[in-house]
Amino acid sequence: MSKILSLNVYPDPFLRKKAKQIDPASINEIQEFIDDMVRTMQEKENCVGLAAPQVGQSIRIIVIAYKDGPFVLINPELSGFSFRKNITEEGCLSIPGINGTVERHNKVKFRGLDRNGATLEGVAEGFFSRILQHEVDHLDGILFIDRAKEITHGKLRKE
Repeated sequence: MSKILSLNVYPDPFLRKKAKQIDPASINEIQEFIDDMVRTMQEKENCVGLAAPQVGQSIRIIVIAYKDGPFVLINPELSGFSFRKNITEEGCLSIPGINGTVERHNKVKFRGLDRNGATLEGVAEGFFSRILQHEVDHLDGILFIDRAKEITHGKLRKE
């Protein structure tokens, strides 16, 4: 049975660590953790994505709430960023009570592994692209506040 994981909250320095690649041979060993990440994402109000560093694991896994069910991507790589961008408000479970406007690419190509170790690649557009970029940033120790043009709600504590 999956469980709800505890969140690392800003200014926790763990959120600034670059997450490690996962050896594809060890994917079977992380299935329970993936289930826990999905459940945690689904149980948190207004949560559309979650990265492993947010729940205390410095490994390259993200989960996204997607129309067909949870989208799991292991060792994600982003490329082929669109020239067109948009600016919209973002928030984050790891930075509660803070929102800010962030510029993101409208489209991005992605590649990684699904939860079974099969290669996944495609093009993310619109809101899905934004979430994907936000979550991959977490894997690189980058928070939305680092990219924010303006903080629109709340006050940041110093790191």
